[in-house]
Amino acid sequence: MSRIIGIISGKGGVGKTTITANLSAALSLKFSKKVTAVDCNLTTSHLGMHFGIFFYPKTFNDFLRGSASINDVIFPHGTGVNILPASLNLSDLVGIDMIEIREKLQNSLKENDFVFLDAAPGFGKEALSAIRASQEALLITTPDLPAVTDILKAKNVLDQMNVQTIGIIVNKVTGKKFELSAKEITDTVGLPVIASIPFSFDFSESLSNKTPLVAYKQNSKASIEIFKLASFITGENYKEPSILERIFSKIFRV
Repeated sequence: MSRIIGIISGKGGVGKTTITANLSAALSLKFSKKVTAVDCNLTTSHLGMHFGIFFYPKTFNDFLRGSASINDVIFPHGTGVNILPASLNLSDLVGIDMIEIREKLQNSLKENDFVFLDAAPGFGKEALSAIRASQEALLITTPDLPAVTDILKAKNVLDQMNVQTIGIIVNKVTGKKFELSAKEITDTVGLPVIASIPFSFDFSESLSNKTPLVAYKQNSKASIEIFKLASFITGENYKEPSILERIFSKIFRV
């Protein structure tokens, strides 16, 4: 039976979709897990773009509408991740009912190890439908007070819906003194920080190269932190590359 994990944020711009794409790829590449990433942000769908998928004949919208089977809307990526992209066309929102997402996904993707739901930010109908469909959740924030405050709200919503929260992922960390520390975030929200992903322009570079960073630059600092996060979620060991391995990796890339 697959673990259905919602990737949740209280606000946009914190890197929720970036984490979804890279964590999915990390689990597939390093831990040989069968992973499907689902774009549940139907209004502003971006997940497919992180895998270089821009045009597709059928989408998650068609599956929810009942006009396509699950096999019609799954797109395999070179990282081993299966993608369920949402439509980029707003007119495809007509006739969509997200109430039964959990049952539909459980029945259709039960052979997966992990199913990640890239939820819409905030607490509107789309976001709540993705939360309701999740068995577990990862909360994504940046190390600033407004984003952390919204994460506290998200935790309360998850508690009310009886969704188990795995922990908090702090993204875009620069290490500046004005940023909230992991301890401050834990004390505020009451949940552990299980990963701190450094800010890196490598994410933008990998996006332009149409592949997640963990596949594009496996030995970058940000990729290593995501692999460590994947290790935490699976409970399996991950051997961090040595400094020499990272140096040689850069040389070979050049």
